[in-house]
Amino acid sequence: MKAIRVHEYGRPEVLRLEEIARPEPGADELLIKVHAASVNPVDWKIRAGHMKDFMPMIFPYIPGFDISGVVESIGAGVTKFKSGDAVFGRLDGSGAYAEYALVKETDLALKPKSLDHVHAAAIPVAALTAWQALFEAAQLRPGQRILIHGAAGGVGIFAVQFAKSKGAHVIATASEKNQGFLRELGVDEPIDYSKTRFEDVVRDVDVVLDTMGGETQERSLKVLKKGGILVSLVQPPSAEHAAKYGVRAVMLRGHKSAADLMEIAQLIDSGRVKVFVETIVPLAEARRAHELSESGHVRGKIVLKVV
Repeated sequence: MKAIRVHEYGRPEVLRLEEIARPEPGADELLIKVHAASVNPVDWKIRAGHMKDFMPMIFPYIPGFDISGVVESIGAGVTKFKSGDAVFGRLDGSGAYAEYALVKETDLALKPKSLDHVHAAAIPVAALTAWQALFEAAQLRPGQRILIHGAAGGVGIFAVQFAKSKGAHVIATASEKNQGFLRELGVDEPIDYSKTRFEDVVRDVDVVLDTMGGETQERSLKVLKKGGILVSLVQPPSAEHAAKYGVRAVMLRGHKSAADLMEIAQLIDSGRVKVFVETIVPLAEARRAHELSESGHVRGKIVLKVV
């Protein structure tokens, strides 16, 4: 099979298209014929070596966590899926940038019926992160007010829609060019961060979803009501600073969950949540996909089309 592999940390040039042996599924594993794999910021951060202190890779490795495809064959003990099923999921480790991938049965769900594989591949990491931040970490409830930073990004887009589906009041930041897009998503109060300091216009929110870190995180603590919570996806927040404002602050790392994926798929098939893919590139052009992702100016997701 063809696969993108990395033999050393470095710039996008270390991504190589190679011919390697197709794997065989072991117990509780499925071999998936990958139709599409999405590109997440974590992919290039790992490739560049930014995460090697706590997520060291064994070279060579195949990047990528998100896939959508069709079950090719199954290993012993697999009972939930059969050959020919259209599925999507988040891999245990990496391995998505390839024509075939091995996946644990517990990491897969049936693909949303309303989506093609390209759009289904854009879901797992970003949507699971948003879902778990809002409903596991923050325990977001109907009627609460939430501030979402970077709302036009991969995680932010899902977070806005999940919060609205829950009946929350959504305030969100994005660049000037994305203000109209935020309104399309259903944001109640869009904020252009290039013109307005959010803390000048936001008060007493129940939840802040921090996708930025740094001084944005520190300023966000001030807009929470007493007892509110900041959930950061990028930087461990200071418990000391949070206590100073009488709020809570936690760091979240999203995790695999077939149950969450099934709930998300139902929301998508019901029409209440949409998936936004900005750029589709062939597997062989993974380098270009990483360069686009690293630019930091992507609305929605970048997806590698394999089939």
